[in-house]
Amino acid sequence: MSYHHTIGRKTYRFNDLKTLLAKASPHRSGDVLAGIAAESYEERVAAQIALSDVPLKAFLSEAIIPYEHDEITRLIIDNHDITAFNLINSLTVGELRDWLLRDETDTKTLQDLAPGITPEMAAAVSKLMRNQDLIAVAKKCEVVTRFRNTIGLKGHFSTRLQPNHPTDDPKGIAASMIDGLLYGSGDAVIGINPATDSPAEVNNLLLLMDTLRQQFDIPTQSCVLSHVTTTLELVRQGAPVDLCFQSIGGTEKSNSSFGISLALLDQAYEATLSLNRGTVGNNVMYFETGQGSELSANAHHGVDQQTCEARAYAVARKYNPLLVNTVVGFIGPEYLYDGKQIIRAALEDHFCGKLLGLPMGVDICYTNHAEADQDDMDNLLTLLGVAGCNFIMGVPGSDDIMLNYQSTSFHDALYIRNALGLRPAPEFEQWLIKQGILDSNGMLINHTNPRLWNEMKGIWTR
Repeated sequence: MSYHHTIGRKTYRFNDLKTLLAKASPHRSGDVLAGIAAESYEERVAAQIALSDVPLKAFLSEAIIPYEHDEITRLIIDNHDITAFNLINSLTVGELRDWLLRDETDTKTLQDLAPGITPEMAAAVSKLMRNQDLIAVAKKCEVVTRFRNTIGLKGHFSTRLQPNHPTDDPKGIAASMIDGLLYGSGDAVIGINPATDSPAEVNNLLLLMDTLRQQFDIPTQSCVLSHVTTTLELVRQGAPVDLCFQSIGGTEKSNSSFGISLALLDQAYEATLSLNRGTVGNNVMYFETGQGSELSANAHHGVDQQTCEARAYAVARKYNPLLVNTVVGFIGPEYLYDGKQIIRAALEDHFCGKLLGLPMGVDICYTNHAEADQDDMDNLLTLLGVAGCNFIMGVPGSDDIMLNYQSTSFHDALYIRNALGLRPAPEFEQWLIKQGILDSNGMLINHTNPRLWNEMKGIWTR
């Protein structure tokens, strides 16, 4: 089906829904690189107006990647909840935007709707929204997950403690973990990106984290962000695996480039569930995504990068994850050129993920060759705090010395919690208070707690 809109004497025509979605996207370098972006501001506006008139039902009959060619398309169509969709089945994309922004459309309504929204619907409506619209709707969404603590409750804000080291040195990792814990970081997960995917080395890192957790009875979870096949092997060996991690994309072809399929993720999910290591819940999956990964793998099928990103959330949703994290600025300026594009993409990702019922976090980050700086990240951090983001990263000094990019620090999490009156996950907060790290008002008491430091640093001498 073709779409069109006339501005003045010029009629803009869009051959199909895939083209319309791409042309309606806010400007970003990745879509320009792919040759699918609007060629002018006027064409983008024409596409957005045409998109606003598309009935939501059209997304159920016109697949942007053919059903028979892509298992993600099949997942989206086959798992669509028509009963939930009945809440909005008579609306157009533009009317959905207005409906989402109504005061009457509250948290419970959005939770009921989530299974009825397809990724393409979420992506489409986000293209019609200002940044404040994306923030306002995402703030109304509440997605709560549990493993050893409770993440995503309104009024709470969690962090992944990210103690990466370029050689996986246990002493360096342990020092970063202790530093982060003494700043109140780590309630979402203590998660290490390993320098190598060696099963033996990954197992050593898992044992290091689990030793610290058990010795101090810390109500959190750990994860080594190795490939899912490595994690699956370690599960079978009886390693202390809390969460199973995998990077995912929004097309079958992009996931193939990661060395995964839905069948493999099914296997990993069931294996990790079988360990039964959670105490307050059993959400065991951790996924990371990021706009541009499909294009970088030449696996985008001509679909714009933001819609591809939303489709990745359909993969995540299948496995009831504890955490989903869009690593928004990591892939580089070829895909998100500057601070403005990074900020917009992060708000889109967070909005789409929350609307689809996912526990969204954001790695607020950039690479050093992007036209962005820490002031852009401060702005984005504040916007996401207002929007109700579930979690961010906690990196020593905000500078990841293994992955070589700039993220958010332990201090940044303290800033946003203090500025907006947010607290860590309840179980983790009680542990922090008991250890004398926070007071009962959630304020840091003494980062240089000598007793805890001396007790904790013993883990690397064993």
